[in-house]
Amino acid sequence: MIRSLFFAPANRPDLVLKFPRFDADCCVIDLEDGTPPGEKLRAREMLHDTVAQVRAAGLHGLLMVRVNVPASPHYLADLQAAFMSDVDGVVIPKLESPEQAFPVVHWIAQRDAAAPRAQPRGIVGGIESVRGVLNAVALCERIAAMGAVYFGAEDYAADIGGRRTPRGDEVHAARSMVVMAAKAAGRIAIDQAVIDIRDDALFLEDAARGRDLGYEGKICVTPGQVKLAHQAFSPTAQERADAQRLVAAYEAAMAQGLGTIDFEGRMVDGPLLKRAQQILAVSVGAP
Repeated sequence: MIRSLFFAPANRPDLVLKFPRFDADCCVIDLEDGTPPGEKLRAREMLHDTVAQVRAAGLHGLLMVRVNVPASPHYLADLQAAFMSDVDGVVIPKLESPEQAFPVVHWIAQRDAAAPRAQPRGIVGGIESVRGVLNAVALCERIAAMGAVYFGAEDYAADIGGRRTPRGDEVHAARSMVVMAAKAAGRIAIDQAVIDIRDDALFLEDAARGRDLGYEGKICVTPGQVKLAHQAFSPTAQERADAQRLVAAYEAAMAQGLGTIDFEGRMVDGPLLKRAQQILAVSVGAP
């Protein structure tokens, strides 16, 4: 479950060391956009110690490193630095073809063989360009180690030459294509960022639209957004209670040989049962 994907720049260990207090599901040390070009080498050299320090500080969620884009001269060096550290995997931004992930897959196989762990190392892929969106199905199907993807609306809009609006109708088609590709391949789908960091209402509205589409979490750029994402992507107490009653009623009906039931004024069959079961499954890890 990744309800929150929270970033901090790799050249700011002081900010990274605050990860444990924010309780994000997945924290990301960012060597890409968050680290200025002149600081990338130093940040990479500090990475092993930065990771060790944040682990020692008691981080409970996943810890990953976002490397620079595959076409970048930093890409391979970033991967080496990341996998020489105690991370749960890497975030690859602006993925456009499965082949771009081959070096990461190699590193994961090598590190998992040398230092096995209960949870294998993995990949979060960023789908945030026109080509990436058009290739989303292939990316999700062919990169086996990629357990999750996120949709990057800002980079996508810049790539296609569109104008961003608060409601986001201009990215709706691409946003939908990414979540469909992820779900078809059994991957976690993480929704776009809201860069207006002072507008909590906008964040919650956008998160609600993402959840309605099928997204399971959201990119977060502030600690406050982490809390909002957990609120938005965790079932409410009412949703949990409704789901429990529905599952119980359906199981009782099935025991009597009934395939559909009238549950509190609604006709319920297999698809609605599946949705209720999904809510209860998420509730296991939700507050």
